[in-house]
Amino acid sequence: MTSPALEKRADRSKETGSDSASWRIVFVLTRSDTVAGVQVHVRDLAKGLIARGHQVTVLVGGRGPFLEDLARNRIPFQAIPELVRQLDPIRDPLAGLRLRKLFKQLRPDLVSTHSSKGGILGRLAARSLGLPVTFTAHGWSFTPALAPRAAAFYRLVEKLAAPLSTRIITVAEHDRALALRQGVGRQAQVSTIHNGVPAIPESLRAIPEREPPRIIMVARFDSQKDHETLFRALALLQDRAWRVELVGDGPKEEEMKGLARGLGIADRLQFSGLCGDVPQRLANAQIFALMTNYEGFPISILEAMRAGLPVIASNVAGVSESVQDVRTGVVIPPRDVPAAKAGLEKLLSSAVLRKQMGLAGRRRYEDEFTFDKMVDATIAVYRDAIEQLRS
Repeated sequence: MTSPALEKRADRSKETGSDSASWRIVFVLTRSDTVAGVQVHVRDLAKGLIARGHQVTVLVGGRGPFLEDLARNRIPFQAIPELVRQLDPIRDPLAGLRLRKLFKQLRPDLVSTHSSKGGILGRLAARSLGLPVTFTAHGWSFTPALAPRAAAFYRLVEKLAAPLSTRIITVAEHDRALALRQGVGRQAQVSTIHNGVPAIPESLRAIPEREPPRIIMVARFDSQKDHETLFRALALLQDRAWRVELVGDGPKEEEMKGLARGLGIADRLQFSGLCGDVPQRLANAQIFALMTNYEGFPISILEAMRAGLPVIASNVAGVSESVQDVRTGVVIPPRDVPAAKAGLEKLLSSAVLRKQMGLAGRRRYEDEFTFDKMVDATIAVYRDAIEQLRS
């Protein structure tokens, strides 16, 4: 028996003569209080889909700078006050009912869910209406870097939620393999689509050989990121000429400022907060650093490669799928201060090496991680999900 939602989609397909013409796509994600990797991905993908003639609405929990970002980019959105990050036995059912009501009003051809809470509630609401629904995992919440008990809980949740997904997208092959090993989704259900970032003008290309080198790290100050390893490595390199810009905000910012003072490097660090001009700040830098405890496939690294910067990054999840050790940057074990010191010293001491790695990273971005490549692959999965539920 065909659902009313599918019948409406079939009618529109006959009118347009194409299954992919002017789809209605609704994105669901949990947080609007920051503009980090998930938010950037959804914003840019929404813009790309709108540019290709599709109709997009973003449904997101709370209120914060992400809503302002969506408004600036003329992306239709609605805030869902009941959708919060923490488990809430009262708000969570209300958020699910609110999503279901909005889906009935918006009549999407496909629901695209992102982030853990939004992914669960969005999939439940979509499937209750017979709508095709995808879930994009921007790094699994059952990563081995988390406490075993928490990881086990989230793994169980994702195993139970996987059958609700018409298709599942991982942003790194590492995460696809992890999901299948842990029994989250079927092999034919889970696809890897690496993140991609939009092109920038030539004026926003960095000059990595410039001296003295300026290091930049774009990362939220929270438990996921590892500013501490960066700071402790830099404290061992005070005889070198360097300065660091730290872009991002978060609950651990004051703690990290205190650590910098204690290590005697505070006067060489610039805490810039949440910034809307990251491409310009990358263009002013010579080295990009991302010390982190766990990831999916960091967009910030792709933005650095796009700018032509050499990268030093912790080897977690999909990082090595973008950064090629020795060729485009330096990949180090997580939380390894001596390795971070050695990698930074290598980059700080050679302008020629920085330039070579930056150019190689830029070429790799052009070959593998362009925005159009990501959008094309995503549309192919969306089309498959719509066809799959229709058939």
